[in-house]
Amino acid sequence: MYRILKKEGRARRGELSTVHGTIQTPVFMNVGTVAAIKGAVSTEDLMQIDTQVELSNTYHLHVRPGDLVIKKLGGLHKFMLWDRPILTDSGGFQVFSLAGLRKIKEEGVYFNSHIDGRKIFMGPEESMQIQSNLASTIAMAFDECPPSTAERSYVQSSVERTTRWLVRCKQEMNRLNTLEDTINPNQLLFGINQGAIFDDIRIEHAKRITELDLDGYAIGGLAVGESHEQMYHIIEETVPYLPEDKPVYLMGVGTPANILEAVERGVDFFDCVYPTRNGRHAHLYTNHGKLNLFNAKYELDDRPIEEGCGCPVCKRGYSRAYIRHLLKAKEMLGMRFCVLHNLYFYNTMMTEIRDALDRGEFAQYKKKKLEGL
Repeated sequence: MYRILKKEGRARRGELSTVHGTIQTPVFMNVGTVAAIKGAVSTEDLMQIDTQVELSNTYHLHVRPGDLVIKKLGGLHKFMLWDRPILTDSGGFQVFSLAGLRKIKEEGVYFNSHIDGRKIFMGPEESMQIQSNLASTIAMAFDECPPSTAERSYVQSSVERTTRWLVRCKQEMNRLNTLEDTINPNQLLFGINQGAIFDDIRIEHAKRITELDLDGYAIGGLAVGESHEQMYHIIEETVPYLPEDKPVYLMGVGTPANILEAVERGVDFFDCVYPTRNGRHAHLYTNHGKLNLFNAKYELDDRPIEEGCGCPVCKRGYSRAYIRHLLKAKEMLGMRFCVLHNLYFYNTMMTEIRDALDRGEFAQYKKKKLEGL
């Protein structure tokens, strides 16, 4: 299922075979929380910019339009006309981000919907059922993401509960994959390592979840307030205790520099809202640093976002001045152009990383890329 093709230090070049195609790793997953990339980007656009995996969110799709609606329409792939892999986030992060709207208990979490306030309950079984209805390629286990600043005693008990929830997720996933009306009986399950910034809790949890022999493993609960140094340290300490023959996914990370540092430490999968969110606010990634198109100096700039860039926007020759005008006039086209460029930048960087690993030149590539950024 997951094969390592090449190694350079801890950095890995691999591929994960799935029912919806083979994922070349390291990979950046393009975030489409509610089955759409924010910024009016279609699935055809995603194919054009070489997106390998689209990521959607269990909680958000459960709230609207409802996972049963999506199941009746044939699952998420059919719903959004996307035939490549999809990973669904379990809803666990919403346990963290909706702190004022939820209560955590052993059976699961009681929410108030952020849309209409209605009461929702989600536990491990419910999360697996929703993700099975969505029929994603990879389902994430339901977990709690304790804040990085949480006290040790809280983190310890939270991680123990996450482990108990993971056992329940695996059992429920196994059951769902045998049902006749399951759209994707080959759905994969990734477990999530937690432990805030406590090395020993992280390591112990990694050992424990490795015993469950899952399809892949994620490191969760980072990029939520700790420093970059703390994040890199936790990755460095934790990855060696996760199985060598399974993919490692760093959730919600990050900047191009974060990705380069994490690849060096053995991470295979990434996702982050930065390229889309920043794009919608006129912040653009280039190989020579970031641009903010709202700056007055671009008002008469007739160059593309980045010379030599192969994204559909730069290739066509749309100018910085024109895109700036669209953004200032609040035209959706401006946001769309910026999001497309940023996602292309991220996807292309991952291709460059894979090529560098294939050649055994990742260290040189990383150094050069960071200098440019």
